[in-house]
Amino acid sequence: MAKGGFRGSYPGGGNQMNMMKQAQKMQQDFLKMQQELESTDFEFSAGGGAVRAVVAGTRRFKTIEIDPEVVDPEDVEMLQDLILAAVNGALAASDERTNQAMAKLQGGMGMGFPF
Repeated sequence: MAKGGFRGSYPGGGNQMNMMKQAQKMQQDFLKMQQELESTDFEFSAGGGAVRAVVAGTRRFKTIEIDPEVVDPEDVEMLQDLILAAVNGALAASDERTNQAMAKLQGGMGMGFPF
């Protein structure tokens, strides 16, 4: 047997174990963040509050509220535009929060996750 013998470990084993622990912690942090985001509502109003959309963190629409005063049968296009603006704004707020949470979770590790 070589000088020093076999001691039940191998070079770099501690680093590998440390990396595994870090990966497990990151996975736990990711799951926690995902649960928090899924339980969060994202809201956006368009037209000075005439149309309000609420999206859950799961990217499913919860509500769309329309002020009856903006319902004009002569100008359906304006109402459609307000609805689109509110919905897209709520989705953008959800995406922004998700990206911020992922950046925080990555902690500068340089791992790019496209969302």
